[in-house]
Amino acid sequence: MGLIWSLIVGGVLGALAGSFMGKDIPGGIIGNIVAGFIGSWLGTTLFGAWGPEIGGFYIVPALVGAVILIFIVSFVMRSMKK
Repeated sequence: MGLIWSLIVGGVLGALAGSFMGKDIPGGIIGNIVAGFIGSWLGTTLFGAWGPEIGGFYIVPALVGAVILIFIVSFVMRSMKK
């Protein structure tokens, strides 16, 4: 049950970060889950483990990390199109 809960929380975090940035994450729900997981790792690495924890994710740093990840990915994708 813990894995399913982590996938759901990761997907929601990725979707929220995408809506904050106004960007659509490539890959749909799988892309949202990946962005949530990588963003959680990035946010926890940069800002530490603090705030409320749901499904093994510290929500505030994970959300900020996912927003940073989406910004970097969209910047790279935009520069590759040129």
